[in-house]
This record gives sequence, structure tokens and C-alpha cells, in this order.
Amino acid sequence: MPQEIAGDQDPEDSDAEFVEIDPTGRYGRYKEVLGKGAFKKVYRAFDELEGIEVAWNQVKVADFLKNSEDLERLYSEVHLLKTLKHKNIIKFYNSWIDTKHMNINFITEIFTSGTLRQYRKKHKHVDLRALKKWSRQILEGLLYLHSHDPPIIHRDLKCDNIFVNGNQGEVKIGDLGLAAILCHAQSAHSVIGTPEFMAPELYEEEYNELVDIYAFGMCLLELVTFEYPYVECANAAQIYKKVTSVRQSILIS
Repeated sequence: MPQEIAGDQDPEDSDAEFVEIDPTGRYGRYKEVLGKGAFKKVYRAFDELEGIEVAWNQVKVADFLKNSEDLERLYSEVHLLKTLKHKNIIKFYNSWIDTKHMNINFITEIFTSGTLRQYRKKHKHVDLRALKKWSRQILEGLLYLHSHDPPIIHRDLKCDNIFVNGNQGEVKIGDLGLAAILCHAQSAHSVIGTPEFMAPELYEEEYNELVDIYAFGMCLLELVTFEYPYVECANAAQIYKKVTSVRQSILIS
């Protein structure tokens, strides 16, 4: 009998097994990777309480976890993220720190259409009205963040951090937690953000919420032109030189 049961199993069932479970036992992570970056991997996961698929975000913050003051600040950042409720901000469900593997995990809603950058590459013939609709949604999300006291600043807004529900034409700002975490995880003299989308004042580390508006403008430029900003530059230093030279010429004029 056991041999017959084994023979009837779907060979793909192994992919449906959890490879990790959160401390509460509510969320299970699959091995399927939805996306990854320099600091983070995003896996498909399942919320057994609600019966829905979610995204399991895993960020390596080894150096960060060695500092108790920064760790305490991280907890307050995470608590703040849980309170955010807006239709154009990705829902943040839960988070915990894995001290054994030196990372932080946080559960968010999942977007099967991927990022706005991926979506735009796939669908090149989009009417200007659609671009306006996406832009309005992004700005509404930023307005919500910036209306807090003090304002919540994303710091790393880009098309790779904006996610799409393709069947509804809905876009939401994501990776807000990652930007906050990295801001405290890095040394005091490091710069947080993606050079192509960074306002000049971010390099100087004296900035306010307007840096997100600058980044939004760069996102819009990419959506319209199909080109990543400053694609002609070979490295971050060249981008910095171009950005600051433009700023200086404006100040002089």
C-alpha cells in the first residue's frame, strides 16, 4: 500500500513543501524566489491563517544586529511600518529578526505582475492615460507617507520598488521597510539609495521628503523613455558628477 501511495504523488509536490516557517507558525516559505537584490531576497510564501499567498522578504543585516541601539531603532521602524494603511502602499503584515542567520524577515502582500519596471518592459504600447494613472497612484502613496509627522521618507524610490497588480492597473510603493532598515544598518558616512534616482542632497545627507519627489520624476522619465536614467554613465561617481554639476549650474543661474 505505501508504494502505491508514493506512486500517485505529483512530482511537483516537493516544490509545495515549506522550507522555512516563521516563529509563530503562521507563515510558511517556499523555495521559489520572486526577486532578489544586493541585500534582499523575496520568496513566495503562504499565510495559513488567512489562506492567502504572501511575499517573504529576507534581508541580510549582519553588522546591524551587533549594535543594540540600532536594533532598538529597527524595532521602532518596523512597528511604524505595521501601522501604515493606504491603498498605494504595500501591506506590511509581520516581521521578526533571525539572530541565528543574521537577517530580518518581513511578510508583505504579494504582486504576481512584478515590479513597474518589469511590467513596463513587457507592455511597451501603453497609452499616456495609463502612465498618468500610475503616476497619480504613486503620488497619492507619497502624499500619505509625507503627511505623517515627522514625514516618512522612502529614500530609495524607483520603478524596481513599485509593484503592479496587472489585472487591476493598480500600483503600490514597496520596499519602504528595506530603505529604513538599510539607513540605520549602514555606517554614518554611507549613502542610502540608488545613484540614478538620488537627489543631490541625499549625497550630502541633509535632506527632507522632497528627495522622494525627485526620485518619482526619475521614475517617470524611465517609464516614458524606456531607458534607465543615466545609462550613459559607467559608474556611480560619473552619475554624481552629472547630478551635482546640473544643480550647481541652476544655483548659479
